[in-house]
Amino acid sequence: MTQLTVSINSDLLVRDVNGDYHQATTDQILDAARQVIDSKMQRGSSFTSSCAVKQYLVTKLAGFDHEVFSVLFLDSQHRLIAYKEMFRGTIDGAPVYSREVVKAALQHNAAAVIVAHNHPSGSTEPSTADKKITQRLKSALELVDVRVLDHIIVGGDDTASFAELGLI
Repeated sequence: MTQLTVSINSDLLVRDVNGDYHQATTDQILDAARQVIDSKMQRGSSFTSSCAVKQYLVTKLAGFDHEVFSVLFLDSQHRLIAYKEMFRGTIDGAPVYSREVVKAALQHNAAAVIVAHNHPSGSTEPSTADKKITQRLKSALELVDVRVLDHIIVGGDDTASFAELGLI
């Protein structure tokens, strides 16, 4: 089990509202990394491999001390329409509402989705609850012709893909 660790270099500084510079915190560094990945993967970006999807999701989801359930909304060519953090939880779970995911998929006019969440513990082992919610989402989204391509669990810098594990 791998944990994401970040050591702060004294050269990393942030400017406050008064214009004074201070050493960057871990949260500020992670927020900046998320902004960079957002600028690199904008609407219309194509995920050319499962490795690219995993790298994107590690950047978005690693480092949280609580579970975050997110959805990548894709068009029929599997190009990114939007990334949305749908639900936030505690250290070991997050409520996921199928109705809200279906509603968001329809609002984005998505043809497919990749769902993902993090495990703050660092373990990427899918739980029974993870498997059940994936099946519920798959069934709900099939009713509106939206395919679930994968469910990826991020644990630190490791990932587990339901598609690769034969769970989808």
